[in-house]
Amino acid sequence: MRQPWNFCGLLILTLFACARRTGAQTDVASGQNAPRYNLNVAVDEVSLTFHAADAQGLPINDLKLDELRIFDDGKPPHRILAFQSLQDFPIRAGILLDTSDSMEGYLPRNRAICIEYAQQLLRQQTDQAFVMDFNFLSEIAQPWTGNPAALTAGIRKFTPYGGSRIGGTAIFNAVYQACLNQFGRIDHAASGNFILLFSDGEDNASHADLKQAVDMCQRANTAIYAFRVESQYSSSPGPKTLEELASQTGGRVFFDDDSNVGIYNDLRTIEADLRNQYRLVYKPEVLRHDGAFHRIELLGPERAGNIIVRSGYYAPAH
Repeated sequence: MRQPWNFCGLLILTLFACARRTGAQTDVASGQNAPRYNLNVAVDEVSLTFHAADAQGLPINDLKLDELRIFDDGKPPHRILAFQSLQDFPIRAGILLDTSDSMEGYLPRNRAICIEYAQQLLRQQTDQAFVMDFNFLSEIAQPWTGNPAALTAGIRKFTPYGGSRIGGTAIFNAVYQACLNQFGRIDHAASGNFILLFSDGEDNASHADLKQAVDMCQRANTAIYAFRVESQYSSSPGPKTLEELASQTGGRVFFDDDSNVGIYNDLRTIEADLRNQYRLVYKPEVLRHDGAFHRIELLGPERAGNIIVRSGYYAPAH
């Protein structure tokens, strides 16, 4: 029996969205190693990536196109143009750390998790990351680099903004700016891209809203993986905000239980999601240039117990 999943994803809808093949990539339909090439995606084509895992959470890297059925707003695509397995993909990471008053007590722990990722999982030869802190404003503490020592120094610059005359937390602004100004300047089809977000999810100072932040993540092909702490307010919308950011961009939310083993396993889960992906390019049956949201549904084989993707895509407005 086949099982349905909601497709979470941007789909890169630009006139020329270049997808550089890197790492151990295989033409899954033929099962043969394929030569490197650049994939140009036209404006009326949809390019999406997704991660598949079995019931134990282990990556599945041998899915065949004939095992999948895709629906775009309930309709099958007019034509499948490409299907690739992207294995051992390079990673581009944005480390975003909330330094507002409500997070002051969690800052040392969050710093330690960031440093663990930079020193243990980032691959200097292929991966890069940047470091940003935010409260009511956002600031880049370390620009893009593959150097763990530089990233660690940037992470340790973070200090809480307690006692400031200007209060507030602008999560949506920080996410929007990270995707626009950082991920928007790279070839975001050539890597697994994600934001490692540390916050309680309480936004009270953003000019951008949730939809705008999500839309910019989708355009930059960037997922949000959040580490959540308990809010001091029982009625806080923060947990729901983090869940929405993660689910609509194809990421996950983790709860920090103060277990070093648990945190390392969470970081390894992110690693598996991003390094082992599939890319599928198709032409929809109908794609109007109206800026509307299109929901994607996938029917996959029973052995694929979990598929991590985004919820859909926004059509071009022109």
